[in-house]
Amino acid sequence: MAIEVGTKLEGKVTGITHFGAFVDLSGGVTGLVHISEIADNYVKDVNDHLKIGDVVTVKVINVDKDGKIGLSIKQAVDKPASEVRPPRAPRPERPSGGDRFGGGGGSGGGGGGGYNRERGGRPFKPAAGKPSFEDKMSRFLKDSEERISSIKKNTEGKRGGRGAKRV
Repeated sequence: MAIEVGTKLEGKVTGITHFGAFVDLSGGVTGLVHISEIADNYVKDVNDHLKIGDVVTVKVINVDKDGKIGLSIKQAVDKPASEVRPPRAPRPERPSGGDRFGGGGGSGGGGGGGYNRERGGRPFKPAAGKPSFEDKMSRFLKDSEERISSIKKNTEGKRGGRGAKRV
């Protein structure tokens, strides 16, 4: 019998490993049920769900060129419509004002979001109109180069011994 993706078969568990279980299908063909395809809930140990010799219904989820067969127990179970998750609702938009991590803009941020001056940032000043991607990218590169150069200046004095700067 040819094994095709999507078919449901019965098989016998012949081996259990830490990553899944091997299931013998008809005609001496063996497939692997990965640990993530055993049950809908989290499976810490395969032995908690399966034992050698168990007869299980599996669904063929892939067949590799080299003959490896991927099986799934959880996809072989037909779920009633009530158990299927409804699509996720979109996230509500964040309120404006304050920075991403709560609180205002620090001592110089002005409450308009952006960076905290106490940590070396600058307040955010939106450009007139909507800046293009290239404008945003060039501003980002300029800011990051300035930050890297200031970090290098501050760490150069800390290297070496007895406060001597390296050249």
